[in-house]
Amino acid sequence: MTTFALAVPFDDEQRLVADAGRYGHSVAGRFSGADELASRLPALAPQAVLAAADPQYLNARLVAACDASAARLVVVADSPDQQRYARSLGVVDALVGELAWATLMPNAAPPAPAVAAPEGDGVAPAPRAARRGTVVTVWGPSGAPGRTSLAIAIAAELADAGVTVALADADTHAAAIDPALGLLDEAPGFAAACRLAGTGALTNAEFERIAEWHASGASGFWVLTGLGRPARWPELSEQRIAGVIEAARSWVDVLLIDTASSIEQDEELVSDLAAPRRNAAALAALRGADHVIAVAAADPIGLTRFLRAHAELVEVVAPPRVTTIANKVRATAIGMNPQAQVAQTLSRFGGISEPVAVPWDPAAFDAAVLGGKTLRDAAPRSPARLAVRRFVLDRLAPAPAVPVPRRARRREPSN
Repeated sequence: MTTFALAVPFDDEQRLVADAGRYGHSVAGRFSGADELASRLPALAPQAVLAAADPQYLNARLVAACDASAARLVVVADSPDQQRYARSLGVVDALVGELAWATLMPNAAPPAPAVAAPEGDGVAPAPRAARRGTVVTVWGPSGAPGRTSLAIAIAAELADAGVTVALADADTHAAAIDPALGLLDEAPGFAAACRLAGTGALTNAEFERIAEWHASGASGFWVLTGLGRPARWPELSEQRIAGVIEAARSWVDVLLIDTASSIEQDEELVSDLAAPRRNAAALAALRGADHVIAVAAADPIGLTRFLRAHAELVEVVAPPRVTTIANKVRATAIGMNPQAQVAQTLSRFGGISEPVAVPWDPAAFDAAVLGGKTLRDAAPRSPARLAVRRFVLDRLAPAPAVPVPRRARRREPSN
């Protein structure tokens, strides 16, 4: 049973309260305006808020109060004007229809009656196996190790390998995927997905409505853009992100999540225990991942930062699920044989074996950012791109069939 607070017109309120029990919900409070509900929300603590998309019942204060209290905000818009008003407040996932519990389908609808089994000894067909996608989270410490650039490059290589991919920006401090790819960030797609997950309405069709498609060569991948304003981080709660991850497994083969560097869990020492946590997004993305890619900048400062943060990472994620990528490998910062130097440092001080080395190629990455392209499209022969491709094909994507080189074929003897 879900406990709702209502901010809707009086006639709709009466009907909703009368029908709540039949749909498995309860009403904790009824309010005539958004400001009144926003002021009472912390004390009331409902699980969800149902509001009409009208200035009297929905405003920026109520949206902020729902995010601060981790209450799911369900907005119903019955007209194009109401839909535009909801979008102006950052609510891009408003439900279209009349104010009724049935509008909240599938969660709010009454359960369907049980269907009797057919007579006879026939066996019902087995249901089709649902897709069970993989979740890969890309993480790295502070100091710009190149986490976002590598996440974009990996997404492009997976798509080129024939894998259905979605790239999500869950960074609550400095989201950067949309400007890196030249995408508009008017409506953050990942925040919209979190809101839909909070209401139980995140379907494959909704994913494709709120995500943006980025073409890469003959293929491409979906992008769930990040927060345009870091102050909106309370929208990315741990429960919502977990819901997005679970829903995405049936949408794409691989969900690739770019997350923030901070994973400290000491916020409860200085704040309300019930308040949302800014680092909860990164922690939820790491805990929900099947595979974690940890990115280290291959220079003395970057490696030091990485090794200190890696100790915290393995407290959240089991080491066997983590692959380390040493990015920006170059002799000018490490010395002779930089790849071996980096591998030895990570092994000696972090117990990290077999790191993946990506060479330093600033010209290629600059070309990608300048054109809003992936590394694969901007510099296909870049050593950095080839290293990322080898990593993707060897460890993340199914191995493609390897054709026999023409020069290795033997000519059949003629009769």
